[in-house]
Amino acid sequence: MFPTKTDKARDELQGGQRTLSQRERALLLMADGRRSLTDFSPLFSNRVEAEQAIQALVQRGYLQAPQAAAAAPAPAPIAAPARPAPIAAAEPIQVATTSADTFDGKRSLATTRMFLFDICERMFVRRDPKFALQMRDALREARDREAMLTIAALMLTEIEKTAGVERAESLRERIDKLLPPAEIIH
Repeated sequence: MFPTKTDKARDELQGGQRTLSQRERALLLMADGRRSLTDFSPLFSNRVEAEQAIQALVQRGYLQAPQAAAAAPAPAPIAAPARPAPIAAAEPIQVATTSADTFDGKRSLATTRMFLFDICERMFVRRDPKFALQMRDALREARDREAMLTIAALMLTEIEKTAGVERAESLRERIDKLLPPAEIIH
């Protein structure tokens, strides 16, 4: 089975909504009709657990088999915003000569994404190439803060297993410094 996202899944992955667990959201991020159960298995302790999670998401309407996606009408294209968002002036990045961990640049999703790509390359490419590929693909699809946090949590869970809690915690702190603050919704 090569599951694909439904409209319900796309809504879940948009900012502001969060009804699924991080692992379930990661499955949604990765479900593109090209990945099979084998590709999802590294997110779980065993293949059976991955299969159960996928089936649960299918039953709840978040995922569908590709045949169902082909039979369904194509989703309407997303309209462009009426006016472009203003471009903020770039803030200079301060490079510290004493510590590689100091970062005084602008917090942004782009900076966070690049840092997560870097972690993926350094920690997973040689050790677990399939997981690295899945994380890279998920990062390419991530469009908001919540999606970035979901992917980061998956990566940090794997880092905890292989490099220890201290290493994972130090990376978690660095990610927190790079992510833009959560938007307050009234």
